[in-house]
Amino acid sequence: MTSVRANGVDLGIESVGREDDPLVLLVGATTMLSWPDALCERLASGGRRVVRYDLRDSGASTTLDPENPAYDLRDLAADAAALVGALGAGTALLGGVGVGGMVAQVAALDHPDVFSALTLVGTRPVAPGPVDEDLPDHDLAVMGALFSRPRPDWTDRDAVAAFAAEGAEPMGNDPEESRATAARVWDRTPSSDPAVHQANQLGMVFSRIDCAPRWRERLGELDVPTLVVHGRADPFFPVGNGEVLAAEIPAARLLVLDDMGTALRHAAADQVAAAMLAL
Repeated sequence: MTSVRANGVDLGIESVGREDDPLVLLVGATTMLSWPDALCERLASGGRRVVRYDLRDSGASTTLDPENPAYDLRDLAADAAALVGALGAGTALLGGVGVGGMVAQVAALDHPDVFSALTLVGTRPVAPGPVDEDLPDHDLAVMGALFSRPRPDWTDRDAVAAFAAEGAEPMGNDPEESRATAARVWDRTPSSDPAVHQANQLGMVFSRIDCAPRWRERLGELDVPTLVVHGRADPFFPVGNGEVLAAEIPAARLLVLDDMGTALRHAAADQVAAAMLAL
């Protein structure tokens, strides 16, 4: 792991594969660990240079004040485009999970010459906040139960990992994978500030950034091979969101995983990697 200067900020990255292979750039949601190691390794074994990275205010990337971010969605999209150049590549396949999928959509729309293919995982075509009438919103019962839980002491690694594991099943995720990922995210958080730990674990910074203007009406402009991956058990962005994305992006392919919730499960690495390599 290292960091790369791009678009005026330092972005924490991890690279797997040969540097002269075609680049796959993976946007974190919000940290790079939303992309499982096994998936990155499978893509690399398929002849790709895989770089996953942390969004601003998360992981090893520039962290200033997650509670008052001084940037917007377009800045995050520009980070992705600038990172491709900083890595010495002309173009890249771009992947995004969750809110990282929103960054990926806007980056591909705003920088069409930089991205040659797109993979969108567990995301939707509108920003956080009120959802369009034809898109299924969060499962309110699940969200109410999860967000009414007492927050852990964010400076206590074991408590944070246990909090993640306890909330995994309602989100359609594997408790032990969630526990392990939360512990790794905690280890990579370069601050003892509870607000920074919370931002890394929950990605709450994204609800505080300006995501205007809308981009859904521009999805028809996307002229790159696109894979939409969605979990049928996802209560946060229910599967109808992925179905709409695949319908509105020209020639997109939809891959629905029955056992997947909000997170990419390690067991799905081979299937998702194979679909990405086929783009």
